[in-house]
Amino acid sequence: MFDTEKLLSFDLPGEVISSLIVMGIIVILAIIVGIWASCQNPLRRPRGLLLLAEIGVKYFDNFSAELVGPAVPNFGGFLMGVAVYLFLSFIFGLTGLPSPVTYMAVPLSLGLTTFLLIHFTSARFTKWRYFKRYVDPIPVFLPINLISMWAPLLSLTLRLFGNAVAGWALLTIVEYALRDLSATIFSAMASGWNEIFLAPIPLAILHAYFDLFSGFIQTFVFILLTTIFIGQEIPEEITLSTMERRKIKHE
Repeated sequence: MFDTEKLLSFDLPGEVISSLIVMGIIVILAIIVGIWASCQNPLRRPRGLLLLAEIGVKYFDNFSAELVGPAVPNFGGFLMGVAVYLFLSFIFGLTGLPSPVTYMAVPLSLGLTTFLLIHFTSARFTKWRYFKRYVDPIPVFLPINLISMWAPLLSLTLRLFGNAVAGWALLTIVEYALRDLSATIFSAMASGWNEIFLAPIPLAILHAYFDLFSGFIQTFVFILLTTIFIGQEIPEEITLSTMERRKIKHE
């Protein structure tokens, strides 16, 4: 017989729960911005969260148009969604809960999304010429090309995971060292209470760097590489023809 209690129990890692919380926050913010935008007077200048969302949309649309071009419309929205999720995942460690990025499945999922988009974009715009990439410059390079095709996935995944885990490991080591040092200096006090005096300020500074600054840098690098990788798959003639059609349409 099946163990119903075991079947219905969800033993999820803390990082997965943190990831679900981050996604829930993004969904709630998106709903708030959507309702606010629908009620906003178009003649009035947006404020607060709506202004921040508008700035973000314009930035990522311009960023996408510059590096990918007009051949992939609305790509800026995808970039913005990934950027918001990734940055919130990095700074989520400030809450004391585990950061989603320190769980290998999260960077792998993001890297796999970019990897699939690279090949989907290439197949979409080059049609049957897509398969030619595996036998360039001569068919004997097929095994090498099949191996090298995984380079973007590994690069994006390991960069995110490595930086996140390195920051977490360093913070953990410093925290334990400061607790032991504090317990030694204030040994006359009760055990447990004597560990809390040295850690807060140094850890706050390190968290500000690894969670905020490093998180921003890693988010920007991931978005930049994703955009470049996908933009390289669009033939130049398709980008130029799309730009010409849009110019004629506007005229």
